[in-house]
Amino acid sequence: MTTATIFALASAAGRAGVAVYRLSGPGAGEALRRLSGHDLPPPRKAVRVRLKEPDGSDLDDGLALWFPAPHSFTGEDVVELHLHGGRAVAQALAGALRVLGLRPAEPGEFSRRAFLNGKLDLTRAEAIADLVDAETEAQRRQALRQMDGQLAWLTEQWRSRLITALAHLEAVIDFSDEDIPDHLLEQARDEVTALARDLERHLADGHRGERLRDGIHMAILGAPNAGKSSLLNRLAGRDAAIVSAQAGTTRDVIEIHLDLKGWPVVLADTAGLREAACEIEAEGVRRALARAEAADLKLAVFGGGEVDAATRHVIDGATVVVVNKLDLLAGPPPAEIDGRPVVALSARTGEGVERLLDLLAGEVEARFAVGTAPVLTRARHRAAVEDCRAALGRFDPGLGPELAAEDLRLAASALGRITGRVNVDEVLDVIFHEFCIGK
Repeated sequence: MTTATIFALASAAGRAGVAVYRLSGPGAGEALRRLSGHDLPPPRKAVRVRLKEPDGSDLDDGLALWFPAPHSFTGEDVVELHLHGGRAVAQALAGALRVLGLRPAEPGEFSRRAFLNGKLDLTRAEAIADLVDAETEAQRRQALRQMDGQLAWLTEQWRSRLITALAHLEAVIDFSDEDIPDHLLEQARDEVTALARDLERHLADGHRGERLRDGIHMAILGAPNAGKSSLLNRLAGRDAAIVSAQAGTTRDVIEIHLDLKGWPVVLADTAGLREAACEIEAEGVRRALARAEAADLKLAVFGGGEVDAATRHVIDGATVVVVNKLDLLAGPPPAEIDGRPVVALSARTGEGVERLLDLLAGEVEARFAVGTAPVLTRARHRAAVEDCRAALGRFDPGLGPELAAEDLRLAASALGRITGRVNVDEVLDVIFHEFCIGK
């Protein structure tokens, strides 16, 4: 695939006690020999090395591991260097490696080489990136399941069923003059019908895998001075939004990312819902309503005892109703508004906020928990399954077995794009460009 030997910092950038550098390619072993002045260590055993620059001066003292091909992450010769994590060491090592003919790795190049060398399928490669980027417990669990091959296994099961049906159809075509069992065509039709139902069930999952990977969107809605920005700040644990007694302070949508008891959430504060006083405020209200329409969950916030019509209008089955300013209420808060139970709290004092968090976490889990079954986690997975379903929808042996067989080939090819079992050159650059350097 390439003769270039690449290197990169595989651990986080910046000052650290230990930094891990990865080398991969045919020149990795020779680079270690020349840097250390010794023969290669035993495979997969950490040994202490004192590295020297090409001019013979000391570079650093650390550990080296040698992974000869094909028993390495990339399938190539790989070296890992565990050195001191200072900027000067990084610069000196990079300079020495360039002198030895190595070049810096591009984003995702190690994982791309692993895929091209048969060490990973595309779903596992994507799972590595998702695991690196995981910020919550739920995201970590989902990435691990995919890295374990659950989605790849499911896709290959679907593809295997298609190939079996295609084989039956090809037998009918190729041996039409022979004594072929009549039931082969019916078996192919039954298998396609059953597979189409399975695909429909996975496509009708509410995009749970994608939402868990990218974050579940919540919008805070309410009248001006209902305490929406104060609630956002309380949930964020910082002053993310400006709080003022002046109505209409928030004009644009303000987003923060939350770890909601293990669930990734993108929480948006919006402009107050009311008859706009100016063009700018009108645009803010328009954006608030648009965000409400697109949100997975909404928080309808009422300030104290004021139950305004504009906020009531956004309440539906995906809304959590909040009565804020509990500390200022003269009497008990309402138990429900428009048939939805009320969570009473004070964003100023924090009273009732933990109950809101528990309720929101329960709502998210009920709506978006993926369980242990494999799920589609990216838009390209869903597009491939939709293309497969569309091809199966066209399947009609009555129009001729040749046309029906072509539909099955297109369906199998669509599924193969998920794992990389077919030519996927057009998607590789997109997938691996999202990776960090060193992976």
